Amino acid sequence: MSHRLTMHSKDKETADVPPQISDLHCFTETNGIITTTMFDVPGYRVVRVLGTVYGLTVRSRNWAASLGMVLKSVAGGELRWFTDMLYNARNDAISRVVSEAQARGGNAVIAMRFESGDLGGFAQVCAYGTAAIIEKIDESVQTPPQLEKSA
Repeated sequence: MSHRLTMHSKDKETADVPPQISDLHCFTETNGIITTTMFDVPGYRVVRVLGTVYGLTVRSRNWAASLGMVLKSVAGGELRWFTDMLYNARNDAISRVVSEAQARGGNAVIAMRFESGDLGGFAQVCAYGTAAIIEKIDESVQTPPQLEKSA
């Protein structure tokens, strides 16, 4: 699977999401905060570490949908309702991490990770990472779209 970048008006790059995965709801608006699972951001340096930030959510299963999913699991295949529920929970957890980083004055969350689990029939998703203030040190590196100032 390849990600292609396409140019749109005002020379902004946006991801061209292949149609076969476009319905997975895996994009979360980060309100100007760059999020990365890497320990650094190439071309940038960490100016200040603001501490650990986390966001979690617990979701209940819809019992009617759960019954349908039990029947579906007998036949095999993806349990689409559960997949959507977990994507939505993941996006909520990221949004909460971003809000915490913003509240601390950060512009990045580095070393972001996820954990998920089952809490007696409830789905729990936790995102966590290190809130930081980063600054560009290599002018040849393109500024991530999240950090560009709106004109």
